[in-house]
Amino acid sequence: MENTFKQDSFFKIDPEPHLIGNMDEINHFPGVQMWWKAIDSISRPLFTGCLPHMLASYLEGMEEWEIVKSADPNSLIKSMDKYGVDIACLLPESMMDTTGYTSRWCSNGEMAKIVESNPDRFMYQPNISPIKHKGVKNTIWELEYWVKEKGAKIFKFYAPEDTYINDPELWPFYKKAEELGIVLDIHTGFSWVPPGKSKYALPILIDDVARDFPGLIINAFHMGYPYCDDLNMVAMGHPNVYVCLSLLVPWAITSPRKFAKILGEAMRWVGPDKIIWGSDYAGFSIQIKGAVQGLREFQIPEDMQEGYGYPPITDEDRAKIFGGNLGRLLGIDTTKRRIRA
Repeated sequence: MENTFKQDSFFKIDPEPHLIGNMDEINHFPGVQMWWKAIDSISRPLFTGCLPHMLASYLEGMEEWEIVKSADPNSLIKSMDKYGVDIACLLPESMMDTTGYTSRWCSNGEMAKIVESNPDRFMYQPNISPIKHKGVKNTIWELEYWVKEKGAKIFKFYAPEDTYINDPELWPFYKKAEELGIVLDIHTGFSWVPPGKSKYALPILIDDVARDFPGLIINAFHMGYPYCDDLNMVAMGHPNVYVCLSLLVPWAITSPRKFAKILGEAMRWVGPDKIIWGSDYAGFSIQIKGAVQGLREFQIPEDMQEGYGYPPITDEDRAKIFGGNLGRLLGIDTTKRRIRA
């Protein structure tokens, strides 16, 4: 099928494209089986549990390869080029809670090999989870290695497999992260996928961290859903807290008024300079399509603008959210596109 997806001028940086690894070797763990059952259920609120014409709009222009899970980095690049994503900050999944902390799904070393095969399009995003379980000192060593030896600028902490975001034992790690000037992506809200513990990732817990480490840039994945209001309040008060739309953007297509409230509240409380886009890609190109199409073509309905005071989404806002804000934090020149024709 010919690529008929309309390109745009927005430089896009994806902070949440996951590297899952070879699941065949770990699928026998009960925790992994529990995770897969949750994934099956997640497809309903995100994709299938909507009106047929909405799903048809989501699937329009899709090619067969885009709905087949692939761990091939070339498939990710192909999808990035089709939908105009310039840079992907590759994120290896840890999920050690699913294996009883015996195995990691994908290592930071595996991620590095892929990044180094195409450094113009990929960036390191080491997953330093679980911090407390493997030891704060060990995590600090790992953090310094990736920054000083590899030049990594962005990292992820997945609290649901480890401990509370504001666990005092993590303070030395946060202090070192602040000193090194990194961007720290933190999963916030429900874990979505048991056996991860949602109570560890409540966005209100970021308030303690942001207060004690005002120089640490925190990017809160998934808007803290379903506690988006809590996250907006935290981000409003702390200049170093950013909110990320990852995972939720396809609702712009399949649940537009729900997405209008999520984005509208963030626009009003936090502002377009601190909102970051993301796909939550996990091997399916369809996830990137939904994330790009969702933000690019979405507008808050006029009655919600009038009823809630939400500002309309401008192209200037889209440029900031798609890549301008994260590019500024990571020191990336967003004036030169990196996608291939």
